[in-house]
Amino acid sequence: MPKKLWFLLIGMILNVTGNSFLWPFNTVYIHTYLGKSLSVAGLILMFNSLAGVFGNMLGGWLFDKFGGYRSILTGISITFLSILGLVINHSWTFYSCFFVVLGFGIGIVFPSMYAMVGAAWPEGGRKAFNAIYVAQNLGVAIGTALGGIVADFNINYIFSANLLLYIVFFLVALFGFRDIGVPKVVNEIQVDQSKKQRFSFTPSMKALMIVCCAYVLCWLVYVQWQTTIASEMQNLHIGLKKYSLLWTINGALIVLAQPIISSTIRKYKLSMRKQMLFGIGFFIASTIFVSTAQQFSMFMTGMIILTIGEMFVWPAVPTIANMLAPKDRVGMYQGIVNSAATVGRMLGPVIGGAVVDTFNMRVLFIVLVVFLGISMIFSVLYERQAKKVVKVENQTLAS
Repeated sequence: MPKKLWFLLIGMILNVTGNSFLWPFNTVYIHTYLGKSLSVAGLILMFNSLAGVFGNMLGGWLFDKFGGYRSILTGISITFLSILGLVINHSWTFYSCFFVVLGFGIGIVFPSMYAMVGAAWPEGGRKAFNAIYVAQNLGVAIGTALGGIVADFNINYIFSANLLLYIVFFLVALFGFRDIGVPKVVNEIQVDQSKKQRFSFTPSMKALMIVCCAYVLCWLVYVQWQTTIASEMQNLHIGLKKYSLLWTINGALIVLAQPIISSTIRKYKLSMRKQMLFGIGFFIASTIFVSTAQQFSMFMTGMIILTIGEMFVWPAVPTIANMLAPKDRVGMYQGIVNSAATVGRMLGPVIGGAVVDTFNMRVLFIVLVVFLGISMIFSVLYERQAKKVVKVENQTLAS
């Protein structure tokens, strides 16, 4: 891997480690320490996600307009200021405001990071996105582990620890990301055509929208492990300590097994469609298996199956976006992909909770399998549309 990519991987680890100091404790902090209801906590989390959607779109636009270096520094600066605000004052009014701004700042950073990965190692293809995916999950594993230790000592210190990590991330980005970006010289004909098509629904944009529909549904199912399935485990008297162990296993398995998954994909020359279908198949198997779970061992097995599926699907989508994107709209395409994931994370708890409250967990699992079946259909439709993209590109080159 090129040296530039290593800087991005280190930056991603620091970024996600910082995020992971906060996200496991947000609901606990709002409910237990600030005295607000779980409904209010859920509402603030939803606003945080919604701000992240706008941040993702702005981050993609900034990348295309000014390059990754400036867009990432902008996102880090907004994030840094919001965390500094939380350190100074984390009473309810300030916490809710700064937490929403935090979602916006983090949203700006992620699409630019993914767009820069493609620029730093263009010949790496899916290997580059696999690497950033592993770095992201390594950050989750480190952040949740350290965050638990800090919170156990004094939960208020998680804000200061997060601030310290973002200072380091800012320095890494300031000195390490300067020369990473999209090629500065772009064919004038391509730019001209791109301007004409900027607001039109091009074949590549249609293909991206189709794969994003599958992505939203997959995230909607995945986030149930953090909400309804977590609640079901508590109803079965499986403690929080064991529940947190599931995410430790998730992070460790991704770091250790992703090279094996990547080798399997290369060995059998799996297309993006097959990679998506394999992953969604594991999601379905995990959902069906957990629908009858009563003991922790069954939930652990379900998490392992889910994690294998995740390793196929999650790196594939930003890779697809990078493949589909015109040269001057890489950031925009990554922004759309990250927004799709955020929408899935935002809608998942609402839909899952509504189904469980109206019916029961068994009905929810049936609904989740249906959603995953629909996402498989979208994956097949994506490949058909992607072939049209290739055909249009070949006609353009021929003319």
